[in-house]
Order: sequence, then C-alpha cells, then structure tokens
Amino acid sequence: MSDVLTLIEQPDSKLVADLHPSPNIEPRLRGLTPSILILHYTGLECVERSLDVLSRPDCKVSCHYVIDEDGRIIQMVAEEMRAWHAGVSSWHAETDINSSSIGIEIQNPGHNGGYPDFPPEQMRAVTALCQDIIARHGIAAERVLAHSDVAPGRKIDPGEKFDWPGLARAGVGHWVEPMAVDPGDRGFSGRKQGPEILAAQELLARYGYGIEPTGIYSERMKTVLSAFQLHFRPARVDGRLDLSTFATLRRLVETLPEAATS
Repeated sequence: MSDVLTLIEQPDSKLVADLHPSPNIEPRLRGLTPSILILHYTGLECVERSLDVLSRPDCKVSCHYVIDEDGRIIQMVAEEMRAWHAGVSSWHAETDINSSSIGIEIQNPGHNGGYPDFPPEQMRAVTALCQDIIARHGIAAERVLAHSDVAPGRKIDPGEKFDWPGLARAGVGHWVEPMAVDPGDRGFSGRKQGPEILAAQELLARYGYGIEPTGIYSERMKTVLSAFQLHFRPARVDGRLDLSTFATLRRLVETLPEAATS
C-alpha cells in the first residue's frame, strides 16, 4: 500500500468533476503501462457507498474512475498507478490485469440490486471518458473489455444491459452485430466433444479469453461462453454453443486487426 504522498492530487482527464483519493494503490509492476480498459459496475446501492468501499484500506479494492448515475466522473487513482479492480483475471495469458489496465466503475447496484438500466447521461459520460482514455493511451478497440471478460464466472459485470453497441458507434470498443437467436436452436453444446467445440474454443482463446482448446464441452467452456455472451451476444446468456454464438464469435475474430491475431 502506498503512503499519502502518492495519492492523486490532480485529475488525468478534463472530464473529471471530483477527486476522491483511494489509498489502495501501488506502482504498476514489470514496467507495464495501460493497454487495457476494463469497465465494471459497482454492485452497490449508491455512489457514496461505492466511494467509501473503494477507498477503505480494509476493503482492499480501488479503481481509477467512478461514474455516477447522473454522469459525474470521480477519479480515485492516478492512471500511472496500479489500482485494485480486476482481481484474479487474465487476458491473452496476461494475469496481472491490474498492472496493464485502467478500471472504470459505473454506479449501478447490479444484478443483486435489481439491475436497473444505465441512464443515458451516465452512458454519455462513460463514452466520453473512454474516448479520452483511449486517445491518450492508444488503447486498441479489442482491448476495451468487461470485467466479466477477464474474470469469467467470477464476475458478470457490467452485464447484458450495458450498451456496448452504442459505445462502438462512438468509436469505443470492438463490436459486430450478433446473429439473431433462434429460440429452438440448441446448437452444438448438446455434444460433449467435436470439431465445432474445438473451433469455438480456439476462437475464444484467439480473442483473448482464458480457455484451453480441448475439443471437449466442459463447465469451463460453458462459463467462458456465458462471459462472451454477456458482452457480445446478450440476447440469451446461457453458456450454450448455439449457432448464433458461434457465428457471432467467428465474425468478431475475423474483424480483428491483423496485429491482434498474430
């Protein structure tokens, strides 16, 4: 934990309305700099409670920014510092996501608190802050991620209601239009193994998800597919490898920049 001299004294973004320093910080490890932007929801009932939890030493969590329901942006940790927001997580085999990312907590009580819609003014602020961070750090579109992407099963935020398509239209994040869901389609997940299952696992791993291609439909694959669906095919989140999920995943990987797939 850092001492008071390292707490944030001035905002990194002109969009910040307030500072609420958190002591739960440390230097980024191994010389890593921000190359990932992680979006979360707070999962707490109000912004005051969220700011309290994210700045209490005993809670051992923090983030760089909190965005209230009215769009107010509060910075808690300087971008140059390592905040404690991602937890046990991975992306493209990198396991110290905290050292390579900036974390934005979006005020929303989450699934355990009724999971209300994200208000338009809040989403406008999310979009503007993401645009600002991406421009300053050169973060690639495919590295704007949900907490659920980097921690499948352990985390489900910001969830299926989050407006990833709207962000993409504003130049934030990677998105393709999902294939429509056929209510009667059970796809390939009724099988325990097969070439389609292996192909899907290879595509998930190529995109960045933490999964080993085995060709076997396992509980881990169901968990990772659910995380993928939360972000990229939210119409039905059930962890099944249906035709819609497979087609959407394939198109998503096909539209990656060449550098991201090498």
